[in-house]
Amino acid sequence: MEKMKLHSPNFADENIEKIAAFFPGCITESADDKGNMIKTIDFDLLRQELSTSIVEGPQERYHLDWPGKREALLTANAPIAKTLRPCREESVDFDTTENLFIEGDNLDALKLLQETYLGKVKMIYIDPPYNTGHDFVYDDDFSENTDEFLRKSNQKDEEQNRLVANPDSNGRFHSDWLSMMYSRLKLVRNLLRDDGIVFISIDDGEQANLKRMCDEIFGEENFLANIIWEKRFTRSNNSKTFATLTEHLLCFRKSNTLAEVKEPRNEKADSTYSNPDDDPRGVWTSVSYVNPATKENRPNLSYDLKNPITGASVTHPTHAWKYEKKTYLKHLEENRLYWGKNGNNTYPRLKKFLSEMDGGMVPVNLWTRQDAGTTDEASKNLEKLMSAKVFDFPKPYALIQKALRIGTDKNDIVLDFFAGSATTAHAVMQQNAEDSGKRKFILVQLPEICGEKTGAFRAGYKNIAEIAKERIRRAGKKIKEENETASNLDIGFRVLKIDSSNMADIYYTPDKVVQKELFQLTDNIKDDRSSEDLLFQVLLDWGVDLTLPITKETIEGHEVFFVDGNALAACFEKGGKITEDFCKKLAERQPLRVVFRDSGFKNDSAKINVEQIFKLKSPQTDVKTI
Repeated sequence: MEKMKLHSPNFADENIEKIAAFFPGCITESADDKGNMIKTIDFDLLRQELSTSIVEGPQERYHLDWPGKREALLTANAPIAKTLRPCREESVDFDTTENLFIEGDNLDALKLLQETYLGKVKMIYIDPPYNTGHDFVYDDDFSENTDEFLRKSNQKDEEQNRLVANPDSNGRFHSDWLSMMYSRLKLVRNLLRDDGIVFISIDDGEQANLKRMCDEIFGEENFLANIIWEKRFTRSNNSKTFATLTEHLLCFRKSNTLAEVKEPRNEKADSTYSNPDDDPRGVWTSVSYVNPATKENRPNLSYDLKNPITGASVTHPTHAWKYEKKTYLKHLEENRLYWGKNGNNTYPRLKKFLSEMDGGMVPVNLWTRQDAGTTDEASKNLEKLMSAKVFDFPKPYALIQKALRIGTDKNDIVLDFFAGSATTAHAVMQQNAEDSGKRKFILVQLPEICGEKTGAFRAGYKNIAEIAKERIRRAGKKIKEENETASNLDIGFRVLKIDSSNMADIYYTPDKVVQKELFQLTDNIKDDRSSEDLLFQVLLDWGVDLTLPITKETIEGHEVFFVDGNALAACFEKGGKITEDFCKKLAERQPLRVVFRDSGFKNDSAKINVEQIFKLKSPQTDVKTI
């Protein structure tokens, strides 16, 4: 029910709406004197609309701009003092899996992953929140990062969601959404391999703006396709104009290193091949030998052919052939020209043998429901898997599987930083089961609170991240049961949660500590952080793969973590327990990197001697402390 306004009409707003009815292109968004976004008039454009000559105004240039774009870029570049904390109890196969599930704000996650996954991700798929006027967008204000700030600035609702609604009344109909996407896409480009590929699901509302934004971030020359997906096939009578049966998937590459894009051949494509003349080279299909160009356009491709069956000389009255005469003679010698069953075709066709195909075919930009599934199917399948309706409008995993078959090989890394119900993880596991692949996924999801009236809440899920994790557990188990031969299928995932840094404030602001506090601050690490917490912050800082196997050993009575064998050794014991004898034993293992807790050394002399020990016994080891 709409509330009464209880104030006199705002004639300025009414006048803007009247102008918008006549000149919609003159309506824009700008900041008022308090920094709030409001709908305004571009008076230069309005003057031009009302003039019969060129009106002087700002210099014209082709670009996408909006209020907050510079702030979004600043937000993307701003450093953060945060970390990823492992959560073994919510993980599956924590010690052996190569998959990651990161819980928290995806802007933070993308920043934290910059060192470790720089240039390593082959494919990104995201299904961001659509800017419908009723959806939610992430809010990126780093002036304060506390619950108190979020509450007092109305960035948290009564259910403690760290989200900001973007209804029409907000005034920033496009700006907030564009800023949210811009900062994240700027960061994620760094993570892509040079031959990386991106798929972004989007509706009609922001498709045009997103396309132009991606042109700017990835380069217009790296746009590959605006794929149309048939998401449903039943007409909805809820709409008063057009029923929407499709959505877009914008597809970009990182660079022209990805020179061609192919998808695996399928039974439908192969069904067009046959062998009517019993050619020993096997089944084949044929293509026209006639060039679309005329003889006048391509005189070098105009010559007489000879039908080897009838002996007749053949020429085309208007068009050239597709190949020069030298190539034609080669085709003739190799018996690649097909003149029909009895040799009576007017013009030849060129044989293309299935055995000579490279196993792939060029994908098309129309993905039908038969190939990529529908939203109705996705909803039913997810509800069946989860034994309850826990998520609205999930994407079918067949849709993402189709993208995986185009965009990845069997050992690639796939990233989805708007994970939702974890459809991407489901698709990766399913595709690996089908082609014996070892693709790895990295998913990021904000723990968005499930409202008390939702089916998810009634089913026992407090937030969306919980739904996603349980979906991966159930989907993995189901896929493994249905594919008994896939014994090496990785259906696990490491849960890492974004949190404040493990380091105490003194670590970042030592100049603010007064002398009388020094004796109380003998350790610069927060009391509630475990050794494994510290290990993962070290992995992030050093840029070490977060999915490498981790083992724990006891050496001379000290707990030591070993990552991927000898890639990294870490001892975080405190209280002056680290001795020279222990370090000699550890140096004998010759790890590539070793890290100690600064407060763990017996004294300064022991700390200095440790460096000398490693220089003598393992000179290649990089030694650090935290």
